[in-house]
Amino acid sequence: MIWPYLKMISGHTSMSDEIKNIGKDVIDLQIKALKKLKNSVNGSFEKAVRVINKCKSKVIICGVGKSGKIASKISATLSSVGTPSFSISASDCSHGDLGRITKKDILILISHSGNTDELKNIINYSKFNKITLIGIVSNKNSYLYKSAKIKLLLPDVVESGFGIVPTSSTTSQLSLGDALSIALMKVKKFSKLDFKKFHPSGNLANKLKTASDLMLTKNRIPFVNENENLKNALIILNKKKLGFIVIINNQGLNKGIFTDGDLKRSLQKKIAVEKTKIKNVMTKKPFSVEESSLITDIIVKMNKRKITGVCVYNKKNKNKIIGVIHIHHILKFLK
Repeated sequence: MIWPYLKMISGHTSMSDEIKNIGKDVIDLQIKALKKLKNSVNGSFEKAVRVINKCKSKVIICGVGKSGKIASKISATLSSVGTPSFSISASDCSHGDLGRITKKDILILISHSGNTDELKNIINYSKFNKITLIGIVSNKNSYLYKSAKIKLLLPDVVESGFGIVPTSSTTSQLSLGDALSIALMKVKKFSKLDFKKFHPSGNLANKLKTASDLMLTKNRIPFVNENENLKNALIILNKKKLGFIVIINNQGLNKGIFTDGDLKRSLQKKIAVEKTKIKNVMTKKPFSVEESSLITDIIVKMNKRKITGVCVYNKKNKNKIIGVIHIHHILKFLK
């Protein structure tokens, strides 16, 4: 019978609970590591951010083993938020890939020990060519720490799995890389629209769609001159099937809108449709959005105002309508 034996070795705790406790212990160790990392952030971190921000070329990141995997992720994050970067293999550098690193680049080397032979070759190359070197390392007495122009020292941490499996240390490396990336976003004033340029597809891209991505333009906009009579305006309202028309003056500037709701109110007053000018029954100063407004923000504002359509204006002139959006366009997009 194996079950009694398992209960015995686990101190009267089921195997299921023991497995969950192991998972929690690993996470606890990493939380402690991250707290130590947070407290270690100092002037060297700020210096690294400012030096990377001034880089006119690329940020090249390299590590050995698990640190190499972390280097790839940090590089990908930097590139996605406006800092051109790529990662290289430490072993390949010893066989020709050092030629990919130029004097204008910034080199970031990641290592727990800071003394691996593969990294020493890269460090010596950077010294000879006067390449700016940033070291992310846990060993203050290492060759990497002593050689780096900017030293980002990671605190001592307790690893999981016999105390030797790279877990807490790699989490610290990854978190520091993320911190550098996000800090650079702030310094570069990297906006949501900038982020959108690098993420044209997928869920992230959908969240960053703007009015200009969905709006109807040119002859699809239901323009009606303010001096047109209500009868002719209703023909366009019915033809365009948007539930509203955009009222403009002779200069093409927006004066208001006329909606299905305005029509109902006008008919209740029993006005003469052939004699009434549209400007006399339109809604003045309608809610409009700038062309770079996020769709996610627009739909919230539309729901708040209980409207089904909006005009989109040019950011240079709020009265110049360049498009329209109906709630159906947004709902179709969100499916």
